[in-house]
Amino acid sequence: MKIVALGDSLTAGYGLPVADAFPTKLQAALKAKGVNATVANAGVSGDTASGGLERLDWSVPDGTDAVILELGANDALRGLDPKLTEKALDAILTKLDGRHIPVLLAGMLAPPNMGADYAKNFDAIYGRLAAQHPVLVYPFFLDGVAGDRALNQGDGMHPTAAGVDIIVARILPKVEELVAKVRTAQK
Repeated sequence: MKIVALGDSLTAGYGLPVADAFPTKLQAALKAKGVNATVANAGVSGDTASGGLERLDWSVPDGTDAVILELGANDALRGLDPKLTEKALDAILTKLDGRHIPVLLAGMLAPPNMGADYAKNFDAIYGRLAAQHPVLVYPFFLDGVAGDRALNQGDGMHPTAAGVDIIVARILPKVEELVAKVRTAQK
């Protein structure tokens, strides 16, 4: 099974050796569960949802069985209009649905320094998209890691290897659902 992790630096493994990046550790966790899958790292540090849309076709090649979509963090950090982020993510999901590729949408939350109004508008994106598309949703990619100094690198934004372990452990049940969805579709 071929899974593509399409995302930003959180997927790419910014500041970490390849062995500690999210896709590598997720692939190992799936293997430990008896799932023979490759998890391709299509993470680009600094990428926005619009950037992910622009590179979608070559980042998710033919033969891809499923996608984990993790984009939006940089949009929020830059204070981009949440409508732009939602429009780009919506277009990615529409294209992947058109290709019959199941998706696990990994949500993001706006940083607190952006203000309550911005956070309210940004944080609602992922739930709205989940209601409009046949996707699985993991509400917050950094759940259990965000804000914990011990689990983040010195910049306070990118997880350490231990942080990635927590992300993988928490998202794994949803990834297993994604794998089951692919297997059902392939029958």
